[in-house]
Amino acid sequence: MSRTTAILAAGLTLILAAASSRQSTNDHRCLDFDYGQDVGSDRWVQSIQVTAPQLRSRIRGDTSVEFQAPGMKMAKVMCWQQPTREDPNPWGHDVKVAEMDLGPAGTGRFVFAADQFPHGPTNLRIYAHDGDHQRDIFELQLYNEGGIEWNQGIPEDPPPPANGLHLIFEDDFDGPLSISPDGIGARYSAHKPRFGDFSGYRFSNPSGPNNPFEQVDTYLRIKARQAEGQQHGSSGLIASVDMNGEGVWAKVPSYLECRFTAQSAPGTWPAFWTLTHLDRGVPSDELDITECYGGVGKNNPNHPGYSIVSHFWRQSHPDGSQKKGFSARPRIMELGGKSYWSTTFHTYAVSVGMKETVYYFDNIEVLRHPTNDRSRDFPACFLINYAIGGISGWQIDLERYGHGSDMYVDWVRVYAKEKIDYALGRPKRD
Repeated sequence: MSRTTAILAAGLTLILAAASSRQSTNDHRCLDFDYGQDVGSDRWVQSIQVTAPQLRSRIRGDTSVEFQAPGMKMAKVMCWQQPTREDPNPWGHDVKVAEMDLGPAGTGRFVFAADQFPHGPTNLRIYAHDGDHQRDIFELQLYNEGGIEWNQGIPEDPPPPANGLHLIFEDDFDGPLSISPDGIGARYSAHKPRFGDFSGYRFSNPSGPNNPFEQVDTYLRIKARQAEGQQHGSSGLIASVDMNGEGVWAKVPSYLECRFTAQSAPGTWPAFWTLTHLDRGVPSDELDITECYGGVGKNNPNHPGYSIVSHFWRQSHPDGSQKKGFSARPRIMELGGKSYWSTTFHTYAVSVGMKETVYYFDNIEVLRHPTNDRSRDFPACFLINYAIGGISGWQIDLERYGHGSDMYVDWVRVYAKEKIDYALGRPKRD
């Protein structure tokens, strides 16, 4: 071997060794993560524990975040940001806030420049990996008191699917809340009208010691909590009609939409949906415009998006066979801004017409099916809730989140051909 060849070979060896070293200690490509990829396996563990700031606390400006992730070697942190000069995408975009090696103790620290991100509810997603096969994700909910106001509040223009309809109801949640246990004398009922609360963390009253409702800036904050020593946790639901069936009903053709965000964690189950009837035993339509199931890893939903389901309760075809509803699981990481339901706010909507019912995610059509006769012939009320576990059947495991989680509702609005006054879905009689 010539001297020149030997020098080149030695240099190549040093380059390869350096590259190998960088890959073993600083290669964070294994942290690339999509909620639709391999999230149900036992590779997912619970390691990350945030020690500062306090979970769900208010922050402003540069905020120091500290966490422990025993057994993990590397981590990265992501957060959704509004359009910027560098990235003017109108949907916003995902930003890598930090990337780090955790060291032998699995300790992570970084500074979150909150003023550069949207004002209001903020979700910092911390991903960690052990360099082999185990991984974890922790969604750190915070409230940014500073930041940039973006996509906040009811839009000035009506949505295209509501063309030709009249706005019959809207709530921007920018004033005092009007919620009562039975809805009588208030804008909303705190329980599913007539019967059927279904959350593992019980839907609670605004007047009780576990009031789950709070008005924050222009948001409705629904707080899921389980205090130490309590047998059951508490959370919240709002319905547009009271226990007498009086309130906001939308008769076809109609269009209903709601914008919210929540946390994906084991047991979380935010939803926006409609009902045509409230009486037990009466055939009814339930349109689940969105049901979001939180949590990844073994024995969790591991949902790649969210669920849309139409239920035609107690209804049969002329031949006696049971009517089956329609369903879809929009893969939202492939739609619009390509962000998950817990990453940032999204708008969920349904247009109920005389012939077809169409569902939307951020004004993008995601499901269409024939309108059932119940939805066509009877008006519907709406419900917004933050259920935790319950009849979903999924486990509740919010221990490392301090037995708490938040849902933030930005606004809700309803369009219809005409505004009607109904009780129990039937015209009121004098």
